[in-house]
Amino acid sequence: MTENLRLEIGTQAPDFTLTNDEGGTTSLKDYRGSKVLVYFYPRANTPGCTKEACDFRDSLSQLNDLGIAVVGISPDSPEKLRQFREDHELNFPLLSDPDKEVMKAYGAFGEKKNYGKIVEGVIRSTFLIDTEGNIANAMYNVRATGHVARVIKELNA
Repeated sequence: MTENLRLEIGTQAPDFTLTNDEGGTTSLKDYRGSKVLVYFYPRANTPGCTKEACDFRDSLSQLNDLGIAVVGISPDSPEKLRQFREDHELNFPLLSDPDKEVMKAYGAFGEKKNYGKIVEGVIRSTFLIDTEGNIANAMYNVRATGHVARVIKELNA
């Protein structure tokens, strides 16, 4: 298994501009001066991704109280992301990365184990980016269930 790229805490977060679920664009630069939690997930409206997105939805006010915005990124089309947002009343932007270029820049796409087999795909990952645009925390291979609670616990520590 080849070693996937891993971003280090304190390094500059890779910049991005992607199409969002409303058909416009969202850039990392839009969040400069505030903290943002960027999370990568494999596919909209699948059980694990829905659980994780709904956890972020239900915890958004808690995260906002800590001064943190949330952005979700997947390879899905903007139309599929809009449907996902509407189906689950998601209250944060979802961004489309169909070429997986941003995922690769963050080390959130590559080889992973799936049911014991090595496959190439989206590595469920979450990054806290500080007010200066640097990586404040990088979490790779996270589990969908309970992940948001762990993130909040860590932020409050």
